[in-house]
Amino acid sequence: MAKIRIYQLAKELGMKNEELLELLDQMGVAYKSHASTLSEEDAEAVRELVREQRGLQEKLAEEERRKSLPKRPPVVVIMGHVDHGKTTLLDYLRKSRIAEKEAGGITQHVGAFEVKTPQGTVVFIDTPGHEAFTTIRQRGARVADIAVIVIAADDGVMPQTEEAIAHAKAAGAKIIFAINKIDLPQADPEKVKRQLMELGFVPEEYGGDAIVVPISAKTGQGVQDLLEMILLLAELEDLRADPNAEPRGVILESKLDKLAGVLVNMLVQEGTFRVGDYVVAGEVYGRIRAMTDSDGNRLQEAGPGKPVQVLGFSELPHAGDTVEWVPDQEAAKEIAEERKEERLRREEEEKSRRPRTMADLLQMLGEKEEKEVNLILRADTQGSLEAIQAILARESTDEVKVHVLLAQVGAPTESDVLLASTANAAILAFGVNPPGSVKKKAEEKGVLLKTFRIIYELIDEVRNMVKGQRAPQYKEEVLGRAEVRAVFRLPTGKQVAGCMVTQGRIPRNAQVRVLRKGQPIWEGRIASLKRFKEDVREVAQGYECGLGLEGFDDFQEGDVVEAFQMVEVPA
Repeated sequence: MAKIRIYQLAKELGMKNEELLELLDQMGVAYKSHASTLSEEDAEAVRELVREQRGLQEKLAEEERRKSLPKRPPVVVIMGHVDHGKTTLLDYLRKSRIAEKEAGGITQHVGAFEVKTPQGTVVFIDTPGHEAFTTIRQRGARVADIAVIVIAADDGVMPQTEEAIAHAKAAGAKIIFAINKIDLPQADPEKVKRQLMELGFVPEEYGGDAIVVPISAKTGQGVQDLLEMILLLAELEDLRADPNAEPRGVILESKLDKLAGVLVNMLVQEGTFRVGDYVVAGEVYGRIRAMTDSDGNRLQEAGPGKPVQVLGFSELPHAGDTVEWVPDQEAAKEIAEERKEERLRREEEEKSRRPRTMADLLQMLGEKEEKEVNLILRADTQGSLEAIQAILARESTDEVKVHVLLAQVGAPTESDVLLASTANAAILAFGVNPPGSVKKKAEEKGVLLKTFRIIYELIDEVRNMVKGQRAPQYKEEVLGRAEVRAVFRLPTGKQVAGCMVTQGRIPRNAQVRVLRKGQPIWEGRIASLKRFKEDVREVAQGYECGLGLEGFDDFQEGDVVEAFQMVEVPA
């Protein structure tokens, strides 16, 4: 084995001799001086330890650097069931913001707006809707830090409420529950809290960690409390961004204006964009000719957390596309073209990889590192849904977890497909048929969508999915034994053993080991198996045979050849 002197290794690692000697002391490696040699094994162990220490130091340094950066405002999306007050809350927040401005101010729709409070600024994404939110998330952009789930106090948790929660969790956003319409006489906030507890969200007042704020979006009651809770949660999250980093943002919306041309609503996430900058978003490029904030003010620059409307893109980019700064038009055009070519190539590959059967999905799941099965359940009745969930709750194992992201009564929807695509889930429907448009969407997105009429057929499918994720366990099964009675040398020099099968059978394709005085001395495969000069596939107990092994030429009379196979142990 190659050896290396300590001073040579110190030079290679960019360390002082004394530093390396101190490290060797910590590792318990013996040496005389810096001229002593280390084995290759010890040298590689030192290299690995130094790499780990430097990686940790770089990580700590990066964390310290992030802590020194300026704070940025939290970005909030408002979600919930239809008619529960999402739009009313957004309107109230907008009006409260406008009321603080001087008369005559013009409000621009830039996809998001800022609300300034004494405690700090909050940015609200002005595009409520799970589809829009999840579409942005699908493109790899984590836009919102916090999701406010609005639930009407007179109506309670509804299917779309659960859907909103699932989308927020899939996007990695922190959740705040706003119980709205508490000004109504039929309001029952306690009922809503009980329903949330049934979903696993225990309010803070009951000893849990779910943030629940009662409000009236119509009168403004509790809205200030909601803003304070958002800012408190943001403080705990310690949201920071570097205004001097290379600029990066995300597209919230884009539209074609007859007079202005392509207008893009963008949220700046890192760095500072300036008028005149060249930018690329997905496959589209442009130069920022003008920027406007949500108050209608023209801006020359926009830093982290700032929502702006940008004029200057050549075409309409997609919501969720990352906006990146580039040095010039030539670079912008080249990057956009490369991405277009890459997308076309990827689409062709994806067509061939889409899971059209459960076997295809199992193969995809097996390729993943994490061991979990994500499901979206749809059923004809609440009773069916509860029965399925109760059985599935017992299907998780120590190795593989079954996660039901969403469970609702009714046929699968396009929103389910978007969530499944984002969270890498399968949609299983019991007793209901998805519309043709949903089937088509699932095929486009590569989402497995299956329908069942018998509950236990659905459960069997999930068990197969769990099994596909779990590393199989094997045990050895002995097939037979043969005793070596004579040893022959062929003209080729290869050794062959004349054997008698004393137990079971010796198949030609089995794994074998050679035992000498009861101890294994070799393990491998059979090279040849003959009876009376004829090749055979198997020799049974009580028959003689000639046996040659791959890579073994040391037979002795009395040796035992044992044939075996590895058999998967049923779960």
